[in-house]
Amino acid sequence: MAIRNDGFSMMELLMVLAVIAILALMAVPNFSEKIVRDQILEALPLADIAKAPIAASWAIGKTFPVDNEKAGLPDADKIVNNFVSSVLVREGAIDITFGNRAHAQIKGKVLTLRAAVVDEAPVVPVTWVCGYASAPDKMSLRGLNNTNVPKLYLPLKCRQ
Repeated sequence: MAIRNDGFSMMELLMVLAVIAILALMAVPNFSEKIVRDQILEALPLADIAKAPIAASWAIGKTFPVDNEKAGLPDADKIVNNFVSSVLVREGAIDITFGNRAHAQIKGKVLTLRAAVVDEAPVVPVTWVCGYASAPDKMSLRGLNNTNVPKLYLPLKCRQ
């Protein structure tokens, strides 16, 4: 009696496919989180438009502009890109609101960048603190943190 060994049985192939499917399903949530984080990182440079006039205001008068108009910027809903629907200046804080083509998990959510300053030395440059992060030593934060993006999606520098 001869035993034929021409390849894999159907059961062996199905088991391999099942293992591959399970591994793929485990990887999908991590991939989705990465997409959202990448969109947030791509949106952050848009705030650079507002950083310079805010920092200049602090260096000159130790005050911050109360809104976009006082900072010499266009209306909040005019500062946009693929993932951002507005950039709002508020007394030392910059609120980035996600919209347009942003992932559903962050659409309508806000990420705040706050100015960190040394009160006694306005010549020290303004440092920007993202989201839930704390101020560097000997610096104090200005503006309210309106961040409501879940920490899971924020870049590491914004989570502290």
